[in-house]
Amino acid sequence: MATFDVAVIGSGPGGYRAAVLAALRGLKVVIIEKNTWGGTCLNRGCVPKKAWYHTARIIADSAEFPGRGINGALRADFAQAWHHQRQVVDTVRASYTDYLGRLGVKAVQGAARFRGPGMLQVAGDTIAAGSIIIATGSQPWLPERLRPVPGRIITTDDLFDAPPPAGRRVAVLGSGAVGTEMAFIFSQLGLAVVWLSGREPLSDSAWSDPARTALRLALARAGVTPRVQARITAAQADADGVTLTLPGGVRERVDWVLAGTGRRPHTADLELSRAGVALDGRGHVVVDACNQAARGIYAIGDVANPGMSANHALADATVAVANIIAPGSRRRDDRNVPEAVYSALELARVGLSEDQAEALDLEPAAGFAGFETSPAALTEGERGGFLRIVADMDNGRALGAEIVGRGAGELISLLGLEFGAPRALSRLAGAAYNHPTRAEEILNAVETLAARWGMARAVFPATCPGKTDGAAGE
Repeated sequence: MATFDVAVIGSGPGGYRAAVLAALRGLKVVIIEKNTWGGTCLNRGCVPKKAWYHTARIIADSAEFPGRGINGALRADFAQAWHHQRQVVDTVRASYTDYLGRLGVKAVQGAARFRGPGMLQVAGDTIAAGSIIIATGSQPWLPERLRPVPGRIITTDDLFDAPPPAGRRVAVLGSGAVGTEMAFIFSQLGLAVVWLSGREPLSDSAWSDPARTALRLALARAGVTPRVQARITAAQADADGVTLTLPGGVRERVDWVLAGTGRRPHTADLELSRAGVALDGRGHVVVDACNQAARGIYAIGDVANPGMSANHALADATVAVANIIAPGSRRRDDRNVPEAVYSALELARVGLSEDQAEALDLEPAAGFAGFETSPAALTEGERGGFLRIVADMDNGRALGAEIVGRGAGELISLLGLEFGAPRALSRLAGAAYNHPTRAEEILNAVETLAARWGMARAVFPATCPGKTDGAAGE
């Protein structure tokens, strides 16, 4: 029997970060993976999708190349794009496993199951650990009316596990982030997209109406329009393609289908009951504010967090390891975890939206800065982007932020560093920004808050000798 300080089940972003953080703090760590090292994000999600998104962005931008003095046509090659993302994934995975080895993390291939508290079985071996972190992620979910058919009706797992199916006409199902992203990406990679959804894209989310409107217009300019209230009622696959039946008996014929219909936590065969670990009604592991599921057992990422994103998994890993080292030292706060969508426009947000703030009986105010006059945005030819910062009018506390436009996923991390800090707005207002960049619009948004909503004292407190609070910002 091998004994460790920490055993991590699952090697996705959460499991990987948990193993790294624990090892860096001097703990003896084992990480167990039953499938492909790196989990869904590296192999079938965030990383390969981001590689495709960059390619799709180049193709979309090429429509304006002649105006920039760049002549010649670009042609997308979907098959080669698939091989490119695989090369990226392989490179990242090699670096990933090498780093674990250099940190002294023991890597075990196989399916883990609990034998009891602090005890795991992997094949014929027993592993004992002072703390165990469950990071088994999630798996694609399909409604009963939709059955997977190899090469015809597939999920994103299937899409990245094997070269894409033959045929250019593809139906993308779903109104969430996956559908919104893949409909755009496929359209730029040379496929004819039929986007079917039950509701408006991202309508069941915290994105603001202006953000969703800007995205809808950008998608339309890219030739991508969702067909809403078109949730399929039946699907019939054959050797030549798939026939989808829509409400009202309307039929749509496509070569293949990508189902972005959601995911469910993966807990099968873990035998969690032996360790006193419970599941909620949606199949997530029940955890407390410290990500603890039972004494000495933690759960992180998709398997425990309804946010079900790599960002949540990474944040959960930090919380879990902190509490293994110093119990009760850190609590989970999903509001401070950024969210991003990579589509015809890049969207990113963190913290509370105005609607969420009002639901908590707060008094939100928004500071707005549009990118239509930003030198940085104009030089890149982007239209329709903006940055919004939400603050509490009662106390000047920063509540949330939303960014629409290129680089939003990078910029949101800068804002995320400040949220939760008592003087976040004054820190943002007092920072020096590079010019010309989109980042400097942060200052414009904060100054709008100060001027429009009478929050100057909160944003610009007195700092110079001889000044008083009453003179600040006046």
